[in-house]
Amino acid sequence: MEKILELKNKKILVLGLSTTGFAAAKFLLRAGADCFLSDSNELTDENKTKADILKNAGVKLEFGGHSKEFIEGAKFCVLSPSIPPNTPVLKLLEELNIPYFSDVELAYRIKSDKTKIVAITGTNGKTTTTMLVSHILSGRYFAPATGNVGVSPLDYLCPSADDKFSKDAASKIKALSDVEPDFLVVETSSYQLHYIKDFAPNTAIFCNLTPDHISWHNGIENYFKDKAKMYGNMDENTNAVLNFDDDYVKNISTRANKHYFMLNSKGGTNDAYIKDEKIYYGAEPVINIKDVPIVGAHNLQNVMCGIIAAKTAGLSNELIRKQIMTFKAPRHRCEFIIERNGVSYYNDSKATNPEASNVAIGAFNGKRTVLIAGGRDKNTPLDEFCELIKKNIEKVVLIGEAAQRFAEALNGAGFKNIVFSKTLEEAIDEAGRETPDVVLFSPACASFDMFKNYEVRGDVFRDYVLSKKSGAL
Repeated sequence: MEKILELKNKKILVLGLSTTGFAAAKFLLRAGADCFLSDSNELTDENKTKADILKNAGVKLEFGGHSKEFIEGAKFCVLSPSIPPNTPVLKLLEELNIPYFSDVELAYRIKSDKTKIVAITGTNGKTTTTMLVSHILSGRYFAPATGNVGVSPLDYLCPSADDKFSKDAASKIKALSDVEPDFLVVETSSYQLHYIKDFAPNTAIFCNLTPDHISWHNGIENYFKDKAKMYGNMDENTNAVLNFDDDYVKNISTRANKHYFMLNSKGGTNDAYIKDEKIYYGAEPVINIKDVPIVGAHNLQNVMCGIIAAKTAGLSNELIRKQIMTFKAPRHRCEFIIERNGVSYYNDSKATNPEASNVAIGAFNGKRTVLIAGGRDKNTPLDEFCELIKKNIEKVVLIGEAAQRFAEALNGAGFKNIVFSKTLEEAIDEAGRETPDVVLFSPACASFDMFKNYEVRGDVFRDYVLSKKSGAL
């Protein structure tokens, strides 16, 4: 509570009325700060409700630009994480000597010593790992999933709002819990980690690294450097959980205790690995692979991350095994929808790049699988994607703006069983026409050519599959 009191009556700036900005502003109100929020965009109908809540609770708001008069005098600034590093307002903050950082940095600085942080980063698998770690730890602790999953860690910090707010206003800005968590399990994006300063989680998990957001970070080396930044802040009392099968990740320099997870090697005392169709931690088997409820080698890696995080938190193998067996895959991430007429339908709409789709494609090796792919092209290389399709996929149904380039790449690799569809619904019908074992929707593209975001895209897939009467698919 002493840290929170340091904010009382201080001018604090928030940039951007995003999910993060909204959560940061609410937290600062609860902490008694004098909160100013500035957004470069004009106020939209979509954001009006959030703006009204903040305005009525006392936040000063500015839209359509960042003025010096509005910003100056702030003690520090909390950034919405997607703000690019070369944005002019950041130069203005530096000229005004106003420190700026992300919401995860503020959460780290403000939390009590009671609350430990488990941070998860990587290109693919972050959300599943975050949800899984939260689920396992919740067998014993209060350990909510936060961060890039859509709920800021700040939403769980600071008790009820000050008495100066009306009952209605207080209810709209209150924390998600009156009890401080034992653990904050935080999915951390490369954007958030770019803007950290001292952030040093108790446990940091690095799932993997493949090219993504390269233009924002100005190259893969900077992308990796941003993701690895937190490991440089950690000490010998913390734990680094690293992918031994990833050359970038396994060689991270850190003072933290290193725990490796691996698919193809036998690890040491602090490592997770596979032997005799079981996942081991050190010398002890924790769970049989057949009892893991999520499919694919990538999910075995996610499970190993969860086991290591749970063991460092003191959980027994029995409890860990029980929690893993009751876990369900997050929506849009190789999510099983239904089996109908012998065909299993999987929604992997979160696969917005070929590397993510590669993981899903490999998960169904040995099954007759039809892949639905396409969307807004990120123009990333397709060589590995095409080779995996040749090995694992029976037919590809293409949609969206990327369809032609994907078809040309597949044809060039010698894969010819390609069908074009104008809509996702039409693609689903086509994919199930010859009764394969699996219909996998893993687009390998962004969604913005046809849908608002990947969540809407995945919902359309799920809803259409579930709406069809038995025998229609």
